[in-house]
Amino acid sequence: MTTPIVPQTGRVAGIVTTAELTAAGFSCDRIRTLTRRGDLYQVSRGVYANGARAGEILAIADGRQLLQLAAAVAVRGPGTVVSHESAAYLHSIDLLSAPNAATLTCPPGRGWSAGPNVRLHAMALPAEHVTTMIRMSVTTPARTVVDLARTVSFKAGVVTADSALRRKLVTKAELTDVLATCARWPGARRAAAVIEFADGRAESPLESIARIAFKGCGLPPPELQVWLGGTEEPVGRVGFYWRKYRTIAEVDGAIKYKDPERARAQLRRDSLLRDDGFEVVHFTWQQITQTPEQVALSIRKAFRRSAVRQSA
Repeated sequence: MTTPIVPQTGRVAGIVTTAELTAAGFSCDRIRTLTRRGDLYQVSRGVYANGARAGEILAIADGRQLLQLAAAVAVRGPGTVVSHESAAYLHSIDLLSAPNAATLTCPPGRGWSAGPNVRLHAMALPAEHVTTMIRMSVTTPARTVVDLARTVSFKAGVVTADSALRRKLVTKAELTDVLATCARWPGARRAAAVIEFADGRAESPLESIARIAFKGCGLPPPELQVWLGGTEEPVGRVGFYWRKYRTIAEVDGAIKYKDPERARAQLRRDSLLRDDGFEVVHFTWQQITQTPEQVALSIRKAFRRSAVRQSA
């Protein structure tokens, strides 16, 4: 049997709504038949995708999330833009926590309905704040970072801003320009603080969180990703360095402890750095998130040991 012609929407996986199918002459019985045959794939209530193309997307990582996001956009029609956490997901920008709903922005002044697993924001979107990805309108990386910096916690905003800067998706100048258009919006002051604090040299969300903890505990800001030690060539690159106190701090992920050779290499490197007169402090995700004061105390003790050594 010949596969029927389904309305061409130009959307991800040929996403089409029940209303569009009905307008094209498909009865409810026909839609159910096509779904049973696999010609259509039901993404959510009232939203379908081309069966073959949906299968291809479902075979990739996060394919189901992508289809559901495309469905949410289709239901709300023209003017809908993927934004906030969902836009960060599409741009591969780190988030402090995984999104649990599709996040969209729609023009203000219209009666938009959020629906299940969808969060809607009604905000103005200048054309230069919107790009196209996978056949969907999406906020640009800079607008995405600013939107999140306005609406999430300072910690979550810094994780996102650091990630976007590290991946060279944005510059601080671009973030500042976007924020200037949102200066009177809720959360703009927090967003400005996030942008000022953000640093693309932070290599992971854990390093971003550590920087925030250092600030909260009153430690002076460290230099990031500094090559140290050795006479002819550096011993290694360290995550955090307080030059005045010749003190290094390193954050340890779980993978370091699961790989014995990597752990041994870390011990050798620490020994060489200490031989060169540096203090070295290690901490974990659990320590910096649950007991940051204890981490800061360890670093301050290292400062004092270094001061004693230098005075001697």
